[in-house]
This record gives sequence, C-alpha cells and structure tokens, in this order.
Amino acid sequence: MELRSYQWEVIMPALEGKNIIIWLPTGSGKTRAAMYVAMRHLEMRPHAKVAMIVNKVHLVHQHFSKEFEPHLRGKYRTIPISGDTEQKGCFANFVKKTDVIICTAQILYNALQNPSEEKHVEITDFTLLIIDECHHTQKDAIYNKVMQIYLEKKLKHERNLPQILGLTASPGTGGASSFEDAEDHILQICANLDTWKIMSAKVNIEDLEAKAKQPNKQYDLVPERDKDPFGDKLKSLMATINEYLGENGCTSSDFGTQMYEQKVVEMEKEGAVEANRMKRTCALHLRKYNDALFINDTVRMQDAYESLERFFIEERFIRKSDDPTDVFLCRLFSDNSNNLLELSRDKNNENPKLLRLEEILKEHFQSSSGSRGIIFTRTRESTYSLHDWITSNSALKELKIKSAALTGAGFSNQTKHMTQNEQQDVIERFRNGSLNLLVSTSVAEEGLDIPQCNIVVRYGLMTNEISMVQARGRARAEDSCYSFLAKSGGKESRREMTNESLEDLMKRVIDHVQKMPEKEYGEKILDLQLSSLIERQVKQAKVEQKKKFNPQDVRLDCRNCVIAVGHGNDFRVVEGIHHVNVNPNFKVYYEEYTAPVDLGKKMEDWVPGGAIRCRFCERNWGIMMIYKGVSLPTVGIKNFIITTPEGRRPYKQWKDVPFPLELFNYNQYCEENNLLFVDDDDDDDD
Repeated sequence: MELRSYQWEVIMPALEGKNIIIWLPTGSGKTRAAMYVAMRHLEMRPHAKVAMIVNKVHLVHQHFSKEFEPHLRGKYRTIPISGDTEQKGCFANFVKKTDVIICTAQILYNALQNPSEEKHVEITDFTLLIIDECHHTQKDAIYNKVMQIYLEKKLKHERNLPQILGLTASPGTGGASSFEDAEDHILQICANLDTWKIMSAKVNIEDLEAKAKQPNKQYDLVPERDKDPFGDKLKSLMATINEYLGENGCTSSDFGTQMYEQKVVEMEKEGAVEANRMKRTCALHLRKYNDALFINDTVRMQDAYESLERFFIEERFIRKSDDPTDVFLCRLFSDNSNNLLELSRDKNNENPKLLRLEEILKEHFQSSSGSRGIIFTRTRESTYSLHDWITSNSALKELKIKSAALTGAGFSNQTKHMTQNEQQDVIERFRNGSLNLLVSTSVAEEGLDIPQCNIVVRYGLMTNEISMVQARGRARAEDSCYSFLAKSGGKESRREMTNESLEDLMKRVIDHVQKMPEKEYGEKILDLQLSSLIERQVKQAKVEQKKKFNPQDVRLDCRNCVIAVGHGNDFRVVEGIHHVNVNPNFKVYYEEYTAPVDLGKKMEDWVPGGAIRCRFCERNWGIMMIYKGVSLPTVGIKNFIITTPEGRRPYKQWKDVPFPLELFNYNQYCEENNLLFVDDDDDDDD
C-alpha cells in the first residue's frame, strides 16, 4: 500500500499517538490514510483494538470492503456491523473477538449505554477510535454523544482512553458569518473531539491539488415563468380556504413560501390544542396546497397535481362525510380538479429550470459516452419526480442516460423510502456502469465511494457551505463541471454565493487555529470541554424537572379526532427507543390496516407488523411490533395531544413528554396477560 506525500504529511502526528482531525478534500484519500494509521496502530501497540464509526449504514460496508478488509485480511480480524446485520445483537462479543470494528455510531452508543453486562462495552475497550465525517460531532448529534462519554472520563482523569482520529472535508462555520464566531465553532469541534491539531496539506499542497482537482463551476440561473396559471389557481384555492376560516391577513404572495408553511404548521398545532377540528383540517389542506406550490416551482406541474391528488385519495377526504369542513374541502378540490389537471398539462408554461437541466444533460452526455453525473435535489418527492421526468424525456432517452433515484433509508409515511438493500443496489449499479446518472437527496453528498463524475448539478438547493463542498467534491473527473441551477435573483442563488464566502471564512479560521500557540490552544480546548460538561449537566437537570406529572394524571388524545385513547401509565419503552401501549383495552381505539411494514433492515428481537391508525378518524399512529412473539402497538407521540393538569399541548418527540416512562418488562407483561410460550424442542407430551 502506498500513500501520497500529502497523506504522509497529515497522518504523522496520528502515528505518534496524538488525537488529530484530518482535513482533506473529498476524493483525496482520507479513509486510506486513516486505514494506514489503524494498521500501524495494530502493529505497534499490544492488545490494540480499533473502531471506525460512521453516520450512514452504507458507509459501514463501503469502508470495510474497499479499504479495511482488502488491506488487513489475513493479519487482523475485521468486521462490519450496522443496523441491517445480524451481528449487531452480539456487538459486545465481537468487540472482544475482533481487532477492527466498523459500525454506525448509533450501534456503538447503544452498547456504551446498555445496562446488560453481556451487551455493554466501555469506550476504554478501544485503543483507537476513527470518526468519519467528524464535523457532525456537535450539539446532540450521535457522534457527540459518544464523545461526551469519552470527555467525562477524560475530565475525571481516567486512563486508557482511545486515541481519536477525525476525518472531514469541511468542518464548516456552524452558521457563523463573523471570524470570531466561526473560530468558536471550529474550536468547539476540536474540543468535542479532544483534538491536538487539525492537519491539512501545507508542504505538499501541489500534490494534493493534482490529485483533488476542483471542477469548473457555473451558475445556471433561469428567469421565472412568464405566466403560471396552474400556480395561480392553487393560490386562489388557498385564498378560498383562508376566507372559509376567516383568515384574511394573507395575500397570494405569501403562498408557496417557507414563512407561510410555518404559519400553517402553527395553525395546525393551535387547532389540535383547541380541539378546533375546522382549523386543524384546513391547516392540513393549506400545507398540502403550499407543498404543491413548492413542487410546481421545483419540477413539473403534473407532479404538483399528482401530489395533491394522492393526498386526497390517501387521506380519504373524497369519501362522503357529515362534517361540514370535510364536505367543503372535498368539494373545493373535486370541483376544481379537472381545471387543475388541464392547466398542469399545458406545455407552454412548463418549469424553465427543467428546460435548462435538459440542456445541461444534453451538453455533457452527448460529448462523451462515458459521462457520469449526479443531480442533487432537496426532497424525496422532487427526487422521484425528477427521475420520472428524465425517464419520460424523449430527447434524453436518445443520449442513453440510465438514471435511478437515491434517497434516504429512513421510514416515511409521506413519500416512498428506500431500503438499505435498495440503496446498496443503486450505488453498486452506478459504480459498475449500468447506471450513469443519479438523482439524489443529500444522502449521496458525504462519504460515498462512487466513480468520478464529470457533471454534478445542485438543483434549486438552499443548504449550507458543508453541503456545497461535499456535493462539489463528487465532480472529480478531468474537466468536470459543477452547476448550480436555480431561479435568477432567488434566495437559493444568494445562499450559494454566501456559501462561497463562508467556505473562504472557514479556511482562514482553520489556518488561524492551526497557527495558534500550543498553550493558548490547549487552554481554550480545556475550557470548552469543561463548559460543555456543565452545560450537559444543567440540561439533564432541566429534563428531569420537566417530568413533573404522574403518568396516570396525563391523558393522550388522538390529534385528529380528539378522542381520549389512554393515559401516560399505559406506555412503556422497549430497548430504549420504541414506545408501546401495554393496556389491552387500547386495541378498541386502533386498527391494523396494512401488511407488515418493510423497514429495510433486520432487528435483533422483533419484526414489524402492519401500520396502525385511529379506528375513528383513520389518522396513522404508528406500527405494530412483534417483540419476542408478543404483538405491541408502537406509536409516535406527534400523533397525539397530551393533556396535563396545566393544559393541552402537542409534542414532537417522546423524550420531551412531561411524565416519566417505565421500561418494558417482558416477563411481567407475559405473566399479567396470561401469555405462555413453549420451547419448540420440548418433547414432553404434557
């Protein structure tokens, strides 16, 4: 194995056992450099044990198969463990038996927190901890939770802590626009990772620039539509709903904006808390019409129309209903749907961004049969819509473009989600050439080992400088192009220009931190670590104070129909994550209405059942989980309103509810519900 001169330059302190962050551009071989450090660490240190943690499942298998296994095979035992592997249930055992573990940060954190002696691991079980995409080590991110365990031990002067090696292409500025605030952000990441120094190529910068060439950047800015009768029609329907509600403070210029989206989100919350079904239902519809305006601005009019049509079908508002608000909203859409459909098919008013995207793809895929590209877009819905547009575009078909959508694997009720196997399949087909164009959400920005692209398009995106740097790094082929495609004069193009300034600010701040006197730097890092520890303790105390109500005094109502469905003491926590209702009477309030849900991964002790919904209003609540043979309804707290002696309010996450939750006791539950499970191997006839 050979390293380039700039790789040797950045790893030297790590070979001496120091904690460092390696800051190198995408495609410059950070993982290869880290793997070499791990190999030398294993060779030089007795009883060494290495863990590499990542923040996306597909990176576990990628780093294992592309770097660690080929170079360490035969000398060291290496294993990949992620949420879709059966080995995760025996994580602690594999820590004892293997030399290198590559896993998601969540799996390591779960093991660090597991109270069971046979499943628990300590951070000191490892001698080297490699953290991929380490700029995520901040706030409540999972990387930072792992490092908080490390820092608590460090500040108690415990020994045998692992060496830390962080990898990043862009630490970012943390949203800061001033030098001082950006410096605070960089130093905080260094403190969180207990970093001795950020290492980047200085002496061998020419070698790095030759390896990681920057693409040609172009701004492809298009004017707004001359006319948008489809969008105007959507806005007129929204105005009609506002009039029905008595909300006359909004103008058509408010519709289709993020500000208006926030307004209707708050309106829906108010309706739920006030048990005002009219306000809540109208807010849900206004949100969908607003989403349709977003889609209309991003992709095709027909995609916006189909999104609205799916909403009405899936929410079953087209059925007959005695509720006057349901009748009004259903009739409003049905009376105007034909007109909307006709307007959506008018090719004279199609989205100009799509016309420019077609020109960009023609330019780059006509010139070379070996062209590869990625189009980055904001949402899963726009990803699938763009992919459908590409596959149905006759002009692009002639260019032999073979495209696929690539989105996150997290389960979503709103749009189609990819399983992890589907993700892996798309990525592998792109690698081997059966695909030459990906349409992707941000999931393809970080870490993916994909072939060099000669065209990368950021399509109407408004993100931070880290995303910009990561996406740009995918365009690594000779004479490659990075296109930012957006509306002329829009907020997206202004943000992209801001990102360029922030990237420059980040570089200047890192250079300043690298040159900081060692004593001054060390004092600042220690001060930040102590402050973080105190802040965590104060935050935890506040969380405990919020759990001030007895569970039996807390009522849960369906967020949609306001029917009371249970109390706080009906709920238990399974494996520290899943919130289930153990009251047998709860089954009168819900129904299981789908086949078992495919989560795209295997769980150790349970399998998913079907989705469940309110029996009375059909709002989705969650899914059934079959835990060790026992069927339990697991629900999302966002689907309910909590009533306490102080009033009613919604919660987004279970961790924020104002009452304590007990852990699920499997044996106790089986005993109380007269459940008996017989061993299949028992030959006793009795």
